[in-house]
Amino acid sequence: MSDFKSILPSELKDNPFDLIGKEWMLVTAGNMDSYNTMTASWGGVGFLWNKSVCHVYIRHSRYTKEFLEREGSLTLSFFGDGYRDALTFCGKNSGRNVDKAKECGLTPIQVGDSVAFAEARLIIRAQVSYKQDMDEACFIDKSLLANYKDGDFHRIYTCEIKEVLVK
Repeated sequence: MSDFKSILPSELKDNPFDLIGKEWMLVTAGNMDSYNTMTASWGGVGFLWNKSVCHVYIRHSRYTKEFLEREGSLTLSFFGDGYRDALTFCGKNSGRNVDKAKECGLTPIQVGDSVAFAEARLIIRAQVSYKQDMDEACFIDKSLLANYKDGDFHRIYTCEIKEVLVK
């Protein structure tokens, strides 16, 4: 952890559209004894309920959801160049079947009450404040349902940002 310094969420200089949509992130939930991570390219950051928050979308079928439901906290890890293969692997493989960190050469570290990765350049630690399942009936733009042909809708998590760590 000595490689990281804590900053306020308002001090982030990264463009969230690039961070999440282009660079991707690892969403990790659990503790050092038992955790899982998954790649995500959907999400957001903002200000809600007078708090800095992040929004994370996790399908019910994802193994990481079990850990998030159990622990109620997560980290978002963002990496520099050279980690696209690791992020792709973590998005295509289930932690039920493989130790993703080991396979990708990532080093899990304790961050607050959760887990992140030493190789990250930016880590956001957050606590779940609100969750809600997406409902097919609530889609105004029905073309978006093409993202859910299998019926595996996301659960939306709004999380208070507790800590931002940068290298």
